[in-house]
Amino acid sequence: MTKLSENLPIEEARERLRQLISELAVVRGHVVLASGKEADYYVDLRRITLHHEASRLVGQVMLDLLDKNGIEFEAAGGLTMGADPVGTAIMRAAGDQDRAIDAFVVRKAQKSYGMGRQVEGPSVEGRRVVAVEDTSTTGGSALTAVEALRKAGAEVVAVAVIVDRATGAKEHVEEVADANHRSGLRSLSAHSRTLPGSSNQYSLSIGMSSYSTIEARAASVQFSGFMLQK
Repeated sequence: MTKLSENLPIEEARERLRQLISELAVVRGHVVLASGKEADYYVDLRRITLHHEASRLVGQVMLDLLDKNGIEFEAAGGLTMGADPVGTAIMRAAGDQDRAIDAFVVRKAQKSYGMGRQVEGPSVEGRRVVAVEDTSTTGGSALTAVEALRKAGAEVVAVAVIVDRATGAKEHVEEVADANHRSGLRSLSAHSRTLPGSSNQYSLSIGMSSYSTIEARAASVQFSGFMLQK
């Protein structure tokens, strides 16, 4: 049995993360999502990002994904609260490699008291950052975080999500990125593949949608996805 303090080889880590998501995070039953859309299953990624084993795998897998696609960044985080443990997991995984990557939290609205900040944590001004999400239905949370980060002076180089529900979030993010092309942002497509013999109804892909500045080296992101049986 692998010790919790030891990192698995990356392919084993990715497969183990998929297994844990399937076992722990998918709740079947009628739900209304944050986007207002209805679904007959819910992906509760907090059961993963706050899990003693899975959280470590999240950091390892997401950091590897970003590294393999040439995304250079100094901090990671996103809209509270789903993104909070994802950013800290990436920070911890980077620390295991003696790399200095900070985490941050994006509030849903700017504070009206104290320092009046919307982005909490070490300053992101003038820094290259990645906006993260645990799961996404429409991409709205990621885009809210991107807007707040840009107002705070950050350079958003990527948007990364653990699980894409395949309900249009990637396309929405890419559409907005295309609309902002003149301001220096362009979109990278996310790719996924599915396991045979599965149901479209519970389609889930682990992957990433990215923004990247025109100057940054960018490549399409390929990351194995999976489908869940009914």
